[in-house]
Amino acid sequence: MKAGGVIDRYLSFLSAERGLSSHTLDGYRRDVEDLEGYLRVLDLDFEGVTSGVLVGYLMNLAGRGLSPATIRRRLSAVRGFFGFLVEMGLVEADPTEGLDNPRIWKRLPHVLSLEEVERLLEAPPLQSLRGLRDKAMLEVLYATGVRVSELVSIRLVDLDLERGFLRVKGKGRKERVVPLGEEALKWLERYLAVRSKWDRKGSPHLFLTNRGGPMTRQRFWQLVKDYARRVGITKGISPHTLRHSFATHILERGADLRSLQELLGHADLSTTQIYTHVARAHLEKVYKKSHPRA
Repeated sequence: MKAGGVIDRYLSFLSAERGLSSHTLDGYRRDVEDLEGYLRVLDLDFEGVTSGVLVGYLMNLAGRGLSPATIRRRLSAVRGFFGFLVEMGLVEADPTEGLDNPRIWKRLPHVLSLEEVERLLEAPPLQSLRGLRDKAMLEVLYATGVRVSELVSIRLVDLDLERGFLRVKGKGRKERVVPLGEEALKWLERYLAVRSKWDRKGSPHLFLTNRGGPMTRQRFWQLVKDYARRVGITKGISPHTLRHSFATHILERGADLRSLQELLGHADLSTTQIYTHVARAHLEKVYKKSHPRA
């Protein structure tokens, strides 16, 4: 379907059925065309939009600094547009169903672009054990979206390299299993091949310091900030930056919210205050299809 043509049809419908002024119609056009421009970057058309894509769009709006009121207006315009597409038989399902219109939008933490993530992941020097460890930690962090506290707590027994899974113990000591992806597996194997040089006492922890103790959350995050500065990333870095980048990037590529919640170990997506019910059945399939480094 041609985006311009269907947007014109929608505006004609609004004009005829609701008698809206030209000023109001111009506002609807800007809102829907903004979504169309976002989809063009992802190489999607309106037929390919899912609830996950829309959440990625709303997160993108927040990242651009739009006010909560403007985001609510955009979501309202998009909801009406997709209702029209369904009524006209131009799309099979309405991707806005189940999306809550958030009462309060909090400013999201900084999210890295794909290009910035690539630069950060390439930052550690690979000639040393320290660099291999840092590279493996960054790859696992971005591949899984785990919290930094969960990352540094990973034990050797939590790894299933053969099947490509990681067992994570999250908040409330609740366990979940997350897929790792090929890149993370590759660098874990390279790190594990030399890890014994630091493991003097048979430590159960996966990621060690050069003294043989477990890596701490504070030390690792200092390393991340140092690497970000080294590769010219000037935006603010927080302990959740890669976690939110992971969430944003797979949502933008069509992952559904329920699967993402399972991967993150969340009851809700607190960064967006949007929740929808989607079956968990295709969690691994969604991850492999949606994650840019799987």
